[in-house]
Amino acid sequence: MIRIDRNIPAYIISDEQRFAQVITNFLSNAVKFTPENGTIILSAENVHEDPESCTLKVKVTDSGIGISKEQQKNLFRSFEQADGGISRKYGGTGLGLAISKNIIEMMGGTIWMESEEGKGATFGFTITVETGTGDHRHTNHKTVDKRNLRVLVVDDSADIREYFLNTAQALGFACAVAADGNEAYALIADNPGPPFNVIFVDWKMPGMDGIELTKKIREYYSDNAIVIMISAAEWTTIEKEATSAGVDRFISKPLFSSLIADCINECTGVSERKPEIEINNNAPDYTGYFAGNRILLAEDIEINCEIVNALLEPMGLIIDTAQNGAIACEKFTADPGLYDLILMDIHMPEKDGYEATRQIRSLDIPEAKTIPIIAMTANVFREDIEKCLAAGMNDHVGKPLNIEEVIDRLKKHLRRRV
Repeated sequence: MIRIDRNIPAYIISDEQRFAQVITNFLSNAVKFTPENGTIILSAENVHEDPESCTLKVKVTDSGIGISKEQQKNLFRSFEQADGGISRKYGGTGLGLAISKNIIEMMGGTIWMESEEGKGATFGFTITVETGTGDHRHTNHKTVDKRNLRVLVVDDSADIREYFLNTAQALGFACAVAADGNEAYALIADNPGPPFNVIFVDWKMPGMDGIELTKKIREYYSDNAIVIMISAAEWTTIEKEATSAGVDRFISKPLFSSLIADCINECTGVSERKPEIEINNNAPDYTGYFAGNRILLAEDIEINCEIVNALLEPMGLIIDTAQNGAIACEKFTADPGLYDLILMDIHMPEKDGYEATRQIRSLDIPEAKTIPIIAMTANVFREDIEKCLAAGMNDHVGKPLNIEEVIDRLKKHLRRRV
C-alpha cells in the first residue's frame, strides 16, 4: 500500500539517489520478512513546513515476523546482522540498515524503527529538505478530463478505496467506491445520476470477484463503460480470463495517483502534454552490443531480476537466473563453459554471494578461476569493495543499479562476439 500526504510539495531538493536507496532498503527487508498475504505500507507525510523547506517522515510498515528487543540492539550497527539463522533463511539484513542510517544522518535526518516479535515492524526516517519549484500542473496530472467524468472503484481493501477517493479529490473528478461486487452492481443498477464512465475493479474479492463483476457490468453497460482491472497479481496469469470477461485495461498494485491519472487519460482519449524531459539523441546505442554472451544473475528478489533483465536484454545478453548462491553454484558447476560472466548479489538466503564466489573459485576447473564475477550490493564503502575482492570477485556495482555503471563493467569484462 502507498500512502502519500497530499501536502508534500510537488518538488523537493535532496539527494534523489540516496533518498531512494534508503526507501528501497526498507522495502526489500519488508518483502523478505513478510509472509504471503501479509501487508506492507509505504507512507510519507509532511510534518512541518516553512516557506523554504519541509520536514518529511517516511515509513515502511510490514506485518511480518517482527524483531525481538534483543535483536533490535544490533540492527543499525555496521557489519552486524540481527540474527544469523534468520539471515541464512531469508537473506541479508542489518548491513543495509547500517548504511541507511549513515546516509540519513549525513543528510541531516534521523532514522528509527519500532517492532515487536511476531507482530511486524516499522522502519522510518525523518529528514528536512528544501522546497523546489516546477510545473506543478504537470506533476499533478491535470490533463484528466473532469467534465462529466464519473469513476467507480470496487475493492475490498478500505485503504485502496480511501486512496482512490483522495486521488479523485486531488485531481477533481467524481468518484464512488464499493467494497465488493454486489455493492458495486447495486450502485450501477440503482444509480439515479449519469452512468459511470470508468470502473476500476479489483481481481480478487470475497463473494463476487472482479471477473464475475466485469461480466455483469458488460451485460448492463455493454461497451459504454471502461473497465480497468487492478491487482497485485501478474497480468499474464489473469489476462485470458479478464479479457474474455470484458476488461479493457490493467494496472498493477501498488497504485500511484500518476498511474491512475495516466490510465484515465489514455482510456478517455485526453491528450497528454509532450514529455518535458529532453532525450539525448547523442547517447550511445547499445542495442545488441553484447549479443552472443550469456550471463548468470544470482539474485533472490524477483523485482530486482526483472529490472536487470529489462536493462540488459536489449543489449543482446542471454540471462539465466538463480534465486540464491547455492543455486548459482549448482548452475555454474553443471556447465562451467556456458556462462561468460556472473552478476552476484551479496545478501541471499541459503548461501550468500561471498560464500558462493569462494565455492566457485575453489572448483578444480579452469573456468572457475577465470569467469568474471561482479558483485551487486547497496554496500558501497571501501571495506565492502575490499571484502568482495577478497572473496574472489572481479568488480562491484552499487544498488540501486546505474545503467551507465553496469555497461562500463560489462564492457570491461565481456568481449563482443558479433
